[in-house]
Amino acid sequence: MTGKRLPAHEMGSGNVFADLGLPDAGEHYVKAQMVAEIFKIIEDRKLTQTKAGKMMGIDQPSVSRMLHGHFREYSVERLMQFLTVFDRDVEIVIKRHAIPGKRGQVTVCAA
Repeated sequence: MTGKRLPAHEMGSGNVFADLGLPDAGEHYVKAQMVAEIFKIIEDRKLTQTKAGKMMGIDQPSVSRMLHGHFREYSVERLMQFLTVFDRDVEIVIKRHAIPGKRGQVTVCAA
């Protein structure tokens, strides 16, 4: 890229919800990661939203809303239950942060 300059920008934190200043950004980010995994499972299994909803115990419009980013109404625990319906184990691992004195964080890692 000779002669081209990038427009003014700043590095994000890795959590778009925090970068936007939204309340409960950490929790929302975790939920978004979990919903992304649910979406991936539904796509990989070629399930309809109706079938996926029946498996999770919710109706098709609720599945659609969730997959389109409207998932604040679901707790992290409920999303974990949805994942277990799709034969996923959910582990919670608590460990010391790599940088002493720095606040810990919650992340979701799909294996």
